[in-house]
Amino acid sequence: MKARTRVLILGAAGRDFHNFNVLFRDNDDVECVGFTAAQIPNIEGRLYPPELSGKLYPEGLHIWAEEELEQVIRDQRVDKCLLSYSDLPHSKVMLLAGRCLAVGADFELAAPEKTYLRSCRPVVATCAVRTGCGKSQVSRYIIDELQKRGKKCVLVRHPMPYGNLAEQAVQRFESYEDLATHKVTIEEREEYEQHIKAGTVVYAGVDYEAILRQAEKEADVVIWDGGNNDTPFYRPDLFICITDPHRVGHEQRFYPGDVCFRMADAIVINKANTAPAGAVEKLKEAAAKINPGAAVYVTDSDIVVDAPELVKGKRVVLIEDGPTLTHGGMAYGAGKFAAEKFGAGELVDPRPYLVGSMLLTYRKNLHLGKLIPAMGYYPEQIADLEASINAVPCDTVIIATPMDLRKIINIEKPATVVSYAVQDRDPPFLREEVDKMVKRCF
Repeated sequence: MKARTRVLILGAAGRDFHNFNVLFRDNDDVECVGFTAAQIPNIEGRLYPPELSGKLYPEGLHIWAEEELEQVIRDQRVDKCLLSYSDLPHSKVMLLAGRCLAVGADFELAAPEKTYLRSCRPVVATCAVRTGCGKSQVSRYIIDELQKRGKKCVLVRHPMPYGNLAEQAVQRFESYEDLATHKVTIEEREEYEQHIKAGTVVYAGVDYEAILRQAEKEADVVIWDGGNNDTPFYRPDLFICITDPHRVGHEQRFYPGDVCFRMADAIVINKANTAPAGAVEKLKEAAAKINPGAAVYVTDSDIVVDAPELVKGKRVVLIEDGPTLTHGGMAYGAGKFAAEKFGAGELVDPRPYLVGSMLLTYRKNLHLGKLIPAMGYYPEQIADLEASINAVPCDTVIIATPMDLRKIINIEKPATVVSYAVQDRDPPFLREEVDKMVKRCF
């Protein structure tokens, strides 16, 4: 009898669980020994629970820190490692490959086609070349256009299960109260809150087949709202990839965003209104060269604040979207452009006032400047974020995350919230792609 291939999944609490569920959970030819975890703080040392791991793994599966990779390969006699997380420079992918190969394990990537789930409803997937390009903005635009055409949309968000995995298997969010019920992190609130505000039901969790079957019952169209720069979990009828003119060239240098760029039916060049000179044209040239069959659309990311009088002439501190700055690699976000647009007098440097885990975040991300990333993966980090913000001597706090932080922390100074939305810029318009999809699928 042939021995089962022993596989270790390299992940970050998201794509890794999906790949296990689809490729290995019921596969008698493979023995998955567990997972490693990276990118997100404090997600290692957990168990992928028996409630989700299936009959071949009645005791669940261990999750080790990626720092232990070589030792895990040796101790668990691993034959093959499967990379299953995203927003990695190509150099990091090859570094991981080298670490695996050096201790005797093969290193593999899974083609998106092999991990797709099929839906009985049309699926629109919004993905990107990097974290922070504007996926959720584009998803809201697509939902609005489909609603104008009489179609009910339900949004399924790429996973962020950082708590009790069994309890988070299938999550449904329709109200702000649901966010509290499911004890979501700041990062999850950033992704869900704007959709809920617009009246869209959001699903997320761990078991994405169970999620899909439930979402299909209440949707005409399923919207896949991607995470980081990952490929979709569901086979799309319309595959949209969003690019960022502030990071030209990243569409060819980061995994698997480069895959999204090559596979997309439509490429959106977002943030054209704040783009450096020549950046939009360079992205058009890259699209024509790498994915000549894709339609290309150029959009603005319109930025507004709810209290511009709190910005003009004031000394402000910027609170920016955390993942965009950390594994997204940006040195700034929408808050910077809001401060410029509405005439802030001075950007106060918060770095001398940071405490605890916020200080550690800066030490790990030396490209960050005069801003505070909204990090909140666990309660102690949220407390450090609150203390750091309140210690900064400023007139106004500019909250440029996709959620209003005042709902979960006490900000002692006047604050204004930034919002941003995709706007058509020049023809052809993205809504034309929606028309094509509706004609194909209905």
